[in-house]
Amino acid sequence: MEALKLSVSTASFNTYLNHLELTNLEPAGDRFIAEVNCPSPFLKQTVEQRFWGQIGLELERITGKKCEVKFTSESRTPLRQGFGGQGGDRSTGPLFEEKVNKSGDWRRANLREDYTFENYAVGGSNQMAYAAAQAVAKRPGTAYNPLFIYGGVGVGKTHLMQAIGHVIVAGNENRVLFCSGEEFTNDLVEAIRLKSTEKVRSKYRKLKLLMIDDVQFIAGKATIQEEFFHTFNTIQKEGGQVIMTSDRPPAEITRLEDRLKSRFGAGLIVDVGQPDFELRTAILLIKSKQLGLNLGMDLAQLIAAQIEGVRELQGFLVKIMSEKEGAGKEINRENLEKLLNISKGQNGRGRVVTPTEVMNLVGEYYQVTAQQLKGERRTQMVAWPRQILMYLLRNELRLPFEEVGRLVGGRDHSTVMHADSKVKVEMEVNPKISAEIQDIKKKILL
Repeated sequence: MEALKLSVSTASFNTYLNHLELTNLEPAGDRFIAEVNCPSPFLKQTVEQRFWGQIGLELERITGKKCEVKFTSESRTPLRQGFGGQGGDRSTGPLFEEKVNKSGDWRRANLREDYTFENYAVGGSNQMAYAAAQAVAKRPGTAYNPLFIYGGVGVGKTHLMQAIGHVIVAGNENRVLFCSGEEFTNDLVEAIRLKSTEKVRSKYRKLKLLMIDDVQFIAGKATIQEEFFHTFNTIQKEGGQVIMTSDRPPAEITRLEDRLKSRFGAGLIVDVGQPDFELRTAILLIKSKQLGLNLGMDLAQLIAAQIEGVRELQGFLVKIMSEKEGAGKEINRENLEKLLNISKGQNGRGRVVTPTEVMNLVGEYYQVTAQQLKGERRTQMVAWPRQILMYLLRNELRLPFEEVGRLVGGRDHSTVMHADSKVKVEMEVNPKISAEIQDIKKKILL
């Protein structure tokens, strides 16, 4: 689960993966048969279509053997420990135990245990948002209501919002819930299908604190926006607090109803920018401490100087952990420089190639803009460079299909798989295409 969190979007993880259970892991010759239970048949179908490969790869990485994954949607208690029916007792709890907070309140609110103010690094790019969040945590329902936080991917919006939730929960308030815009939508769609809308309305409208992540997801969905509008009004009327995050300010969310834009703008709208070098260093020190890594200031600065994205920083820390525990390598400057040396420039200095850099190089090579590459146009002039971009992000940067799709305009992983296969075939049969891609790779390595 921890590895999957880094390879898919927060909304996708919370909606589709967070509630999966590994109910059986049984040896079968030189492989394992893994049984993964889904809460509902609808979720089972979606997970099978979108995440089957990723889940299988992670299980293979952990077990060291090939894993055949089977999905179920039965009402059952997960296995506690041991492989297969002989070694495990299905009545005693999950296969991988989780550390449970004694009160359990934060878990019922759907919060992450580590997303607290204590674990949040503050710098110039997020100082205003942090101050606003602190004020809301002290006076929910009165300070800034609603609080709307927007910014790019991985800048800490969700962390900041959940930190408020932790403070409210710690004050013995149980009517707290964090969910994504996608989860809110799925809840309502399921309620309409099962004719249980009153139950869902009761779930959301009685809250003292409602936190909606990626609220832009409800844009363009008339019924969902209608329901959210009334939920929003009811919570505010009862003195409750609403907090939302988005990748852009309300005014720039297309197909969002004007009355919702007006409601969102009635509170405080703050942005969280990309972290600067000092803030990235602070984030590394906090995250490494959580992982139990002895990462000094000089090593944190070395990494922060090479990697810009917060999620990429977290991914690199996981890579360090893997090298330390799997290969038994020491965490020192020499080994870190080798890990960071993904590509080498002409001057011999190691550097990390970012997805943005690859996107800009592909755009420059084919004379299209990054916005066009991420857009919806399917003309040959744009579609082919877009497929090459997906191929390079997948094969040169080793990004998961889901992450590549998210970076290139929020596309489905199957689209990325198709692009990857198509480019590979073209490279084999068309020397000109192969030469073009090799030329782009050389530019990446400069």
